[in-house]
Amino acid sequence: MSLISSISGVLFSKSPSEAILDVGGIRFLLHISFATYEILPDKGNSVDILTHLHVKEDILDLYGFKDEDERALFFNLNLISGIGPRSAMNILSGTNPMEFKSRIIDGDVKSLTVIPGIGTKTAKRIIVELKEKFENDINEKDDLGFTENSDTRLVKDAANALQSLGYKSNQVNKILKDLESSGELIGGLEEIIRKALAKII
Repeated sequence: MSLISSISGVLFSKSPSEAILDVGGIRFLLHISFATYEILPDKGNSVDILTHLHVKEDILDLYGFKDEDERALFFNLNLISGIGPRSAMNILSGTNPMEFKSRIIDGDVKSLTVIPGIGTKTAKRIIVELKEKFENDINEKDDLGFTENSDTRLVKDAANALQSLGYKSNQVNKILKDLESSGELIGGLEEIIRKALAKII
């Protein structure tokens, strides 16, 4: 657990890689991802940001995150040899946690190397060290990231059926998410699978 878990203050300034928060006259500089930058309010507005204080020898760097998923992925990346906090933040700027986890679970080295800061060797190392953990996380999670309006059991059955046909989990999850967003994630299992296949094809 980080010494500073979150900060609430007034946004003094922001850029795609940094944000400065004014907290009672003290201004904190936070290193952030582009995804966090995109959800920040305009300058002068109040904001609450999850944080992690990285301490190493004479270095004190504060990192900010838009949500717990992003911070958790940051921690996981930091456990991997050769990936430091700055590199982890660069990776977060090039992807989102759900998409990244899907790529790891699929062992998709090629798609990982598209993300800035990840070469082939690093991609393989990340897959080796994080694949099993992410697979366990997904197995323990029941909702698969879908809204409460979705029939979770039906969604999981549809996902399993599509993956058994040879489609990758990240591709399947994206299609099912698209169906949910468009209000088409309804009906029986066969109907949902048919709709998903139509979008894949």
